[in-house]
Amino acid sequence: MAEESDLERTEPASERRLEQAREDGNVPHSRELMAFMVLAAGAGTFWVLGSWMAQGAANLLRHGLSFDRSAAFDTTVMSGSALAQTVDGFGIVGPIFLAIIVAIVATPFVMGGWIFSAKAFQLDLTRMDPVKGLGRMFSWQSLAELIKAILKALLIGGVLYWAVRNEQDRMFALLAQPIEAALASFSQLLFFSFIALVGGLAVIAAIDVPFQLWQYHDRLKMTREELKREARESEGDPQLKARIRSQQREMARSRMMSQVPKADVVVTNPTHFAVALKYDRGAMGAPVVVAKGMNLIAGRIREIASEHQVPLLETAPLARALYRHAEVGDQIPVGLYAAVAEVMAWVYQMNTFAANAGTMLRPTVPALIDVPAGFDPGPSE
Repeated sequence: MAEESDLERTEPASERRLEQAREDGNVPHSRELMAFMVLAAGAGTFWVLGSWMAQGAANLLRHGLSFDRSAAFDTTVMSGSALAQTVDGFGIVGPIFLAIIVAIVATPFVMGGWIFSAKAFQLDLTRMDPVKGLGRMFSWQSLAELIKAILKALLIGGVLYWAVRNEQDRMFALLAQPIEAALASFSQLLFFSFIALVGGLAVIAAIDVPFQLWQYHDRLKMTREELKREARESEGDPQLKARIRSQQREMARSRMMSQVPKADVVVTNPTHFAVALKYDRGAMGAPVVVAKGMNLIAGRIREIASEHQVPLLETAPLARALYRHAEVGDQIPVGLYAAVAEVMAWVYQMNTFAANAGTMLRPTVPALIDVPAGFDPGPSE
């Protein structure tokens, strides 16, 4: 059962899968939304500029039908006039074309963004497979598209029927009106029917857009095994990463242990903590922690220090404070300067004693080194 669950596409598509789909040109789209946006742009433009466009068209028609006797027998005049009227005609309908182009370009942003993918133009021979073609024809998606087309036809047809039925008296009244008044009334009726059509398409688009988004994300769903494989590919094998981190820690520990023989002193707890300090008056502003550790690592630091005759000083509060507040490679905190100064003074005395063996008394080991309040975490650390 677990294996079957891992093979079922039940998991939402990851960000990487969605990005790959976009790179392949596979993005959600809605033809109904495109049709609505185009017609709405045209209707809106005509609503705003309708009077200006109607007046321009009337002037264009009047000018085109007006010519004198000389123009009737001069082909150059007629051709020039036709060209000028064509340009003027494009100028009149240009705003509608521009609005439609803007609507076409803006529609993809509603569905998630506009992209350009060269892969979408590549030849895919699998689309020419007749068996797969028949499978697509009789798939659930084709059935859904057929039902959607039928509902769209019924809805748009119902809207237009309502519009015509509601205005049929005005339509029949056009026959008794003067030509200019009839044209004005007919244009109003036509515009009203167009607005009703746009409203019907708005309803269809409001239904189709969520459906297309759901269908798109449903197609891109992944199995649990695909998610695991993608995680391994993008983030690496967890076991391999753990092994690499372990090796990195081991290498860092080895580098740290190699600095213990160069230390001036190792402060201990005596068994739980060990911190190795080094101070070079000419190169360092304050003593630096070259190694630190607790439990087994602390024991190894003490062993290396003993092998290389590095002095060991047992002072539990200072060892705990140094372990808590200083990292390897960092200078000691300012608040511990005084305490560490006592340690370094004892180290220098020990070095002097070793250089003049037999001629002076052995330095006394500091019995208690005070650590400022707030630095010592306590024995529970």
